Amino acid sequence: MRAQPQTERDLVRLHWPVELRAAFDALFAIDDAMAEVVATASQPALAAIKLAWWRESLERLDDAPPPAEPRLRAAAEELLARGVKGTHLARLEDGWLTLLEEAADQERVRRRGAVLFGLAAQLLGEPAADVEQAGATWAQVDAARRFGKPLPQSAPKLRSGPGVRPITVLAALALRDIRRGDTSEPEATPGRAWTLLRHRITGR
Repeated sequence: MRAQPQTERDLVRLHWPVELRAAFDALFAIDDAMAEVVATASQPALAAIKLAWWRESLERLDDAPPPAEPRLRAAAEELLARGVKGTHLARLEDGWLTLLEEAADQERVRRRGAVLFGLAAQLLGEPAADVEQAGATWAQVDAARRFGKPLPQSAPKLRSGPGVRPITVLAALALRDIRRGDTSEPEATPGRAWTLLRHRITGR
């Protein structure tokens, strides 16, 4: 059997604290579930209904047991147990919803990244404010990589403290794409792996 090619997430995951990897996996699985809805949408109205189902299901996690959906169960077990609320996870939905529109609202796209990074910072025991700008930039690049949306025109400086670098490593990759001016670089190249390592050491 041939080994599966390494993905960017595999590289990033190496920088997550071992004891938090299951929680980070659960967090990104929720975001990926919504991304899948958008990526496979043949009818925007139907995709919007599916996104609304995810939002409402996440909101209900705060007051009711999770349904028999593996990603929602993992969110309940790994995230709610660590103080992350379902209503906060539900805020990711709007950043995906706007990508179904003819002209996506970039502020809503950016807000999704700020929410995602903020929740990751919470897991790390760090202030959300320290990562929200990095998350906002990353989300725009993530949308560009996934769906061909426009890249930001400029790359803000990234300087992160050691405590938040397990999540801001993603922003370091995003800034690499912005500086290159395109998103055609394949995942998990040696250059991208070096970008992750350099950021983890220097915060830049």
